[in-house]
Amino acid sequence: MKKFLLCILLLVLPLPAYGSPAEPAPVAAEIPFRPDTAYLADRQALDRLQRDAFRYIWEDGCPVSGMAYESVGAGDFTPVTTGGTGFGIAAIVVATDRGWITREQALARLQTITAFLRDKTARKQYHGAFPHWIDGKTGATIPFGKNDTGADIVETALLMQGLLIARAYFNGPGVEETLRSVITELWEGIDWDWFTNGENSGLYWHWNPDTGFSHGLRILGYNEGFIAYILALSSPTNPVSSSAYDYWTSDKSYQPKELYGYTVAASLPGGGPLFVSQYPFIGLDPRRMADPFVPGGYFTRNVKHTLSNRGYCLYNAPSRNRYSPALWGLTASQIKGGYAANEPSRDSGTIAPTAALSSMPYTPHYSMQVLENLDGPLRENVWGKNGPYDAFSLRDNWFSNSYLAIDQLTMVGMVENYRSGLLWNLLMQDKDVRIGLQVAGITDPQLEEGFPEAVVTLVRKGKGYVADAYDIRRHPDTGLFMIPYWAEDEGEVRFTFHAAGGDEIRSVTETAAKGRNVLTFPQFMPPDGAVLTLTMHKNGKTYSLPVRLH
Repeated sequence: MKKFLLCILLLVLPLPAYGSPAEPAPVAAEIPFRPDTAYLADRQALDRLQRDAFRYIWEDGCPVSGMAYESVGAGDFTPVTTGGTGFGIAAIVVATDRGWITREQALARLQTITAFLRDKTARKQYHGAFPHWIDGKTGATIPFGKNDTGADIVETALLMQGLLIARAYFNGPGVEETLRSVITELWEGIDWDWFTNGENSGLYWHWNPDTGFSHGLRILGYNEGFIAYILALSSPTNPVSSSAYDYWTSDKSYQPKELYGYTVAASLPGGGPLFVSQYPFIGLDPRRMADPFVPGGYFTRNVKHTLSNRGYCLYNAPSRNRYSPALWGLTASQIKGGYAANEPSRDSGTIAPTAALSSMPYTPHYSMQVLENLDGPLRENVWGKNGPYDAFSLRDNWFSNSYLAIDQLTMVGMVENYRSGLLWNLLMQDKDVRIGLQVAGITDPQLEEGFPEAVVTLVRKGKGYVADAYDIRRHPDTGLFMIPYWAEDEGEVRFTFHAAGGDEIRSVTETAAKGRNVLTFPQFMPPDGAVLTLTMHKNGKTYSLPVRLH
């Protein structure tokens, strides 16, 4: 049971300078600090963001197939998108759980989507897989590019991620059982092993009945193809072998990289767009994933990747790009005159709101700073019916007025994972997925005692970087601060907060379980920007973390 030892400052009035001895001066206790309700503004902003973005599929989806259009507001060319629909299905689960739509409404839409996928598409010709783009009326394949005219196994995986989440969520009888049956039929119908081309050494991204594997693009880590390998290993009917997964991890991009002061495991040379830390983790819970390549865990990896992207924007990008703590985040998006996979090594001066906002589980305070800016001073230029538009550039005075499914719908799911962990919990309970993770050698992290997941932000100093603080704000739904920590074994842990001058201002004691724990506590002082030292005391050992409470 937690014990909160509140400091009470005593004010003693001095004796009069003359006259008869006075009575002992009264002792006045300082009025206890009462937490404010500022965190409720965060809750309202996140509600607004999620609900607006959800409209992308719910109100502006294809009326025939029920699927998500590739884009909304960008013109008459409107194929439906396979991966984006996977994100949309996850968003429908979120909307159901939050009560924005009824369970019956959700089931009706999901029945439409799954029936269309089963009966209208070319999946049987494609060994159970789906193309990137589909005609939402007929089910015919629409070429995504010159060499992408058939099955796309990564888009298929992103779709199945959403469907498996829905299968886990809608666990009741009747119509829900029927939905699960159709999803299982689609899931078990994918011949993942076919996409190794008989070589058993990696998945091929594309296949076409006419040209086969002539495109020759094998999926090599690290990128969003991670989800394809996990699901390919998870298949109960046509899985790939562990040797195929070995190909995925064989590239130098699975080695750590130094990115703007952060050591990022399994990283592309320049870090890559932020979507690689988001798309596979709509359902995969990075807090429960570590392997020999990412021993510190995929959650910490994703946090550092996000912080490095932000660090580039703040300290290394050209000043004319006009990035700031309230405007950062590079990922694939529309740009002026086209589309690009923006990243630090390929910076077009374009901000995609989804970059920072879909990073909410990793950098909640910094992501909220961006949301406050988009939903505040910039709202008139960057926000529409379905939430923030896809992208904009202050440098070029260019603002998109349309949306992309893969950017808009990702925000619904990733924000929900920050708020409740709903989608993470659903996919990680799937027995097939658990088997796939096991075959991949991915296990729960076993981290050192202390604060290994609380990554301290770095700031630029001269030509290098120095540690600043772990910036956190209260959770929007509980009003509590939350800091993850690890314990080597079960037992009592004491936490102390010290001001910069060394004075102890708060102490908390609780019983920790072995492994991952979360320290939660209410606001106990005004958010004055001061850096406090949080110290964990356990079995005679101490571990310290500089924190800034917002």
